[in-house]
Amino acid sequence: MSVMLQVGWFKYTRYRYGEGRRLLKMAPLHHHFEKSGWKETQVVVRFWIITMLLCLVGLSTLKLR
Repeated sequence: MSVMLQVGWFKYTRYRYGEGRRLLKMAPLHHHFEKSGWKETQVVVRFWIITMLLCLVGLSTLKLR
């Protein structure tokens, strides 16, 4: 998904401003965070935490009968 956003944004800004600008430092998204100075383990753990939170939100919205 981040690769599609990166390519689309680059093409749009090239059309709009005459030169392409990047949305992220590097796609896919986890490489953007690594380029920003995060360690690989830090990226992985934060994605795990986000995944667990989103799973809890999804499970809490289920209507069980």
